[in-house]
Amino acid sequence: MDEAGGGETLTADVLEDRYGLVAAVIEPVHMGTDTINRRVLTDNGLRLFVKQYRSMDDLDAARNAWDMSEYCRVAKLPVPRVWPDANDNLVTIAGGSAWAVVEEAPGRVTTSAMTIPLAEHIGVVMGRMHRALAAYPLPKRVQQTRWRSEPIEDAVARCDTVMARATRQVHDRLGQLRVDLDHRRTNLRTHAAGLRELLPTTLVEQALHADLSRTNLITLADAVTGIIDFRCCSAMPAWELGRAAFDPRTVATSPEWPACALAMVKAYSSEHPSLPAQDVRACARIALLYMLFSFYGATTAEYNLPQEAEADLQRHWSERQIAIRRLLSELEGLEDELTGLGASGGSS
Repeated sequence: MDEAGGGETLTADVLEDRYGLVAAVIEPVHMGTDTINRRVLTDNGLRLFVKQYRSMDDLDAARNAWDMSEYCRVAKLPVPRVWPDANDNLVTIAGGSAWAVVEEAPGRVTTSAMTIPLAEHIGVVMGRMHRALAAYPLPKRVQQTRWRSEPIEDAVARCDTVMARATRQVHDRLGQLRVDLDHRRTNLRTHAAGLRELLPTTLVEQALHADLSRTNLITLADAVTGIIDFRCCSAMPAWELGRAAFDPRTVATSPEWPACALAMVKAYSSEHPSLPAQDVRACARIALLYMLFSFYGATTAEYNLPQEAEADLQRHWSERQIAIRRLLSELEGLEDELTGLGASGGSS
């Protein structure tokens, strides 16, 4: 699909025909792999974000994600409003594509490490969201849990698969990637089984955003002003909490990363005290296992990303490598601290 010219004309037509909105300015936003994104200013001053889906293959998943988004907005969370079309649909079909239109939240995606005040606010918002979503119907879509159940040797074999793909793609840092993958193999074989052994047997599972990472949080002045790009999955709150609290960019680049993580978890537990203490304590271990079993960002050519987005994904891979080392080194002390934070929550 053409993002300029004809794409802009089509966008303007869809907005007018399906939403009764007149676009004054349309500009492309070079991000996202599943959608073509455009920022729109209407003739009456509305600032909107328009998503055109590249594929019509999984419309139910898109509809479910926007339904969850609206549910959370109604629950007074900082979620931008999704505009219904003329037939009151959150996803509209026009011009051979699926579309969604959402208000633009003030602020931007944070590109640097978290501060402690921002980490606290993310914890507050996430705790409120998890509490609200505990009553949401369990989605059919289930977040993968390779970190918990994939055979370790299968993950080790994926190191070879990634290296072969990188070689075919003429990866521009093959030597460094080979070193990274050697470290990953060693860490998987040395640590994964022991890390898994001390996971709680049972972890809470519920409806979740399931991609509540740095790139899907709009922030302004150390506060979350927008939560975007819901995936709407059945998943474990301890996984989502750990993934956010131990954000690789913060762990890799800020000396305050342990304080940020603990501030987030403490704020989260205050807002959502019914999550069992064992789940709270496990969030760092789960974050570490999740990183160990993920190879996202090791290669990037297959995503056909704009140069800036590709560079950010490559940086994400490098930051994960550093985050794994630091979490392995500090895990025991962190879990001691997390035990205290979860003590006032649910029972273990």
